[in-house]
Amino acid sequence: MRRGDRAFPAPRSGPVAPLLVALVALAVPACSPATAPPATPADSVPTMDRIAGDYVRLVLELGVHDEGYVDAYYGPEELRAAAEASPRSVAEIAARAAELAEEVAAVEVTADAADAELVRLRRDFLVAQLSAVAARARIVGGEGMSFDEEARALYDAEAPHHGEAHYQAILEEIDGVVPGKGPLAERWAVWRERFVVPQERLAAVFDAAIAECRRRTAEHVELPEGEGFRVEYVTDKPWSGYNWYQGGYQSLIQVNTDLPIHIDRAVDLACHEGYPGHHAYNALLEKHLVRDRGWAELAVYPLYSPQSLIAEGTANFGIRVAFPGEERVAFERDVLFPLAGLDPAEAADYYRVAASLEKLSYAGNEAARRYLDGEIDRAAAEAWLTRFTLSPPDRAAQRVRFFDAYRSYVVNYNLGQDVVRRWVEAHGGTADRPERRWELFEELLTTPRVPGELVEETAAAE
Repeated sequence: MRRGDRAFPAPRSGPVAPLLVALVALAVPACSPATAPPATPADSVPTMDRIAGDYVRLVLELGVHDEGYVDAYYGPEELRAAAEASPRSVAEIAARAAELAEEVAAVEVTADAADAELVRLRRDFLVAQLSAVAARARIVGGEGMSFDEEARALYDAEAPHHGEAHYQAILEEIDGVVPGKGPLAERWAVWRERFVVPQERLAAVFDAAIAECRRRTAEHVELPEGEGFRVEYVTDKPWSGYNWYQGGYQSLIQVNTDLPIHIDRAVDLACHEGYPGHHAYNALLEKHLVRDRGWAELAVYPLYSPQSLIAEGTANFGIRVAFPGEERVAFERDVLFPLAGLDPAEAADYYRVAASLEKLSYAGNEAARRYLDGEIDRAAAEAWLTRFTLSPPDRAAQRVRFFDAYRSYVVNYNLGQDVVRRWVEAHGGTADRPERRWELFEELLTTPRVPGELVEETAAAE
């Protein structure tokens, strides 16, 4: 349900017709031979261009069978129409995606070729994305996977396992941090209610947060000319915020107002969904890879794919990149708390307590794992979230709705953030070197990356 919208900050600029012509040229017929010989270095780029066209068609066809699978597409509408008019079966899509993954994996990239490293990243990205297309098609076709099997197949990652004792120890550690008396979950819920943003102040608070996130990002990253987005406030969603990338450097960002919105969500959502998060990530990929290089595969974004771990990981870690150290508390104390009608003197305490609760992050993944693997039912999953993440009952119920809709996708948020953070820090982007941190972060926003490779590179650099 639409609750109203706000534009931020600029209209779309310039036609995109040249891009569409290029994508049409890349999208070869779906009947390309599955037995094509391995590419030689000389024809590696044309081979990847051809496979990229097939990949786009496969993603669009799977989207016909799997509602919500295509999170964004801004290529030629005739390709979408053709895919929707005659989609292959999920079994055929799975088989073809697996064949293409093997074919592109055999492409050789010579070390002395121009942009060899970027071309190698492209090849590995296509392998990972095509492998995930095959896995998702098998899942849609009825193949059962455990939570961890699904996360590995779709996102190239597996979240850590921790039992109740691990999270109970954290709860005992932070028990004395939360003010008040009584059970910890109740104390946190009661105390946190003091930091709810009134509905009538929500737009002003979000606008200020977005403006600051964009200002800080633009100081370090050259954003495409004319980029911008608009914000809508909606209800009846299983998520708190969503970025719908439209192409042409434009996004629609929706904020769910079903539940009270606390003051910390303003910067969280402004950074995560906007700058330097999803909006900046998608716009920069469009600029550097789709428009400048004509790489068709980046004009479509399948939600259930390794790309999502990079997207969610950069969006979450981007909050710390944009607001290092105590800068976030200072900005919120001086700007957002007054706009929300909250007491600025309480900002430091609020974030001190909130930081301690971040240690419980993976408890949400464990609830999803046990619930989706059939070890616990809905009521037990909600109770786990209430106990081990200190979520109020209504928010716990919303999170289980998210598990129902998106399943193992939950690993992309906290595990994705940790993968990105460790890679950036291993390469010198530590908190005391903010410029280097921005350089590495921008690299992740402008190149095709694979989660497993980031983990390997991190291990090699440490």
